[in-house]
Amino acid sequence: MKYLLLPLVLLVVSCKEMPKSIVLEAPKETETAAPEVGPTESVVRINSTSQSWNPGQPWEKNPPQHLRSLGAIVGPGQVLTTGEMVADATYLELELPDGSQTAEAKIIAVDYEANLALLTVKSEEDSEKFFTGTTALELAEPPSIGDTLRIIQVEDNGTTLLTSGTLQSVDISTSFLPNQSFLTYLVKASMQSAASSFSLPVLNGKSLSGILLSYDSKDQISDVLSVDVISHFLANVKDGAYAGFPSLGVSIARTEDPSFRKFLKLQPDQGGLYISKVRIGGAADLAGVKKGDVLLSAAGFPIDRRGYYEHPHYGPVFWGHLVRGEKSAGDEIILGLLRDGEPMEITATLTREEPQQHLVPDYQFDRAPNFLVKGGLIFQELTRPVLEAFGKDWSSRAPLNLLDAYENPEKYEDKAKRVIFLSGSIPTPATVGYEPLRNLIVKKVNGIEIDSMRTLIEAFEKPNADNLHSIEFLEENFTVYLDEAISTNVDTALLQRGLTRLSRAE
Repeated sequence: MKYLLLPLVLLVVSCKEMPKSIVLEAPKETETAAPEVGPTESVVRINSTSQSWNPGQPWEKNPPQHLRSLGAIVGPGQVLTTGEMVADATYLELELPDGSQTAEAKIIAVDYEANLALLTVKSEEDSEKFFTGTTALELAEPPSIGDTLRIIQVEDNGTTLLTSGTLQSVDISTSFLPNQSFLTYLVKASMQSAASSFSLPVLNGKSLSGILLSYDSKDQISDVLSVDVISHFLANVKDGAYAGFPSLGVSIARTEDPSFRKFLKLQPDQGGLYISKVRIGGAADLAGVKKGDVLLSAAGFPIDRRGYYEHPHYGPVFWGHLVRGEKSAGDEIILGLLRDGEPMEITATLTREEPQQHLVPDYQFDRAPNFLVKGGLIFQELTRPVLEAFGKDWSSRAPLNLLDAYENPEKYEDKAKRVIFLSGSIPTPATVGYEPLRNLIVKKVNGIEIDSMRTLIEAFEKPNADNLHSIEFLEENFTVYLDEAISTNVDTALLQRGLTRLSRAE
């Protein structure tokens, strides 16, 4: 059958670029003391070229981005930076502050949740030469509220400057990925504009006390990832088998409302957090924690009704630090619970939750997205980046069925490893009448239950006796049909017209 292939017009989700951290370049201050000269031999510039995948057109990448940051030398040939600097990196380079030497870098370990990465020079031969004359920074002891910390910047001429700031408060906060919070310092500092940098080392005395992640030039406030998290990360890297930061696998709610507390049978002198969700297969679930339990304590520390415990050094800190900051994957933690008014203790063995373990992964770096284009119909795996492609207000603008799968995965996990959905279509002779269809979750193809992209691809290899493909969707048991002969001809034409590939299932 001969036909004219219509122009390649994609009707997939909008593909807005995801926001990145603001480059740390503040306006010059006119009434601040001149910064001190800093330790040039203990820092290096990091240059990164990265290319993320296009969430709306998963067969191609977005335009490359170039980032520049300042890393701290923390060991023989080892440079500490943020995970954001190396996400989807296609090329990494280390550069001495004076620009006299550069060397291609490679990643030793990266934790995107904690926003940390450890780099070294790619070539062992080049490494010895590059790091000659450098000095590794020691890790500082945890600072106290009111301590003076110093932020390192490097000017274009190679001069390293130190800007003093005051540690105002300590708590856990999110820096890079949503729902991933770690112990962070809030530092008040009036930074002068030096060379732009994506992140900066922070010193306490002559030792490394943290990494500056963001700077608000208006309020002159910096978020600094704490030395506690850094030391935990580096200690975990030492054995060569990085296990990452663990999680408990629960969602919680405060218990401040008097009526709610009465319903939960909490005494006036008790704190506690209501456990609203328990992730299937998580550490809490495997230990026997149930939805409706009240978390009274963790690792022996009482938790108040707002979720805080008394840290022996920092004072009030949110309870999540007891799990993510104080423990490692494989460690045990004793949880004090209240169940139906009765106190009890449960010991949980903490595990690390990799994003690929989730029905809808929160992030996906350094790997290409899975997809299938069949006859012009575009099928994708649901991920948070795909949802974020619906725009700034994606949590209210994205389709309700896709949001439901993200927010309530327990409703789908017994049927699927991944949520596969029809994201849109390319107008072709095979998709006539189907052009408006999009954002529909796939239930079956040719009678086969679909639980992953691989099963979807395999199902399309088995058309029915009439050489038709039947595609059933969860929404109102809706079914469409695709002609195998026409769709195969369309697939060939799409490849000829520029699509690099028609499927991926890795």
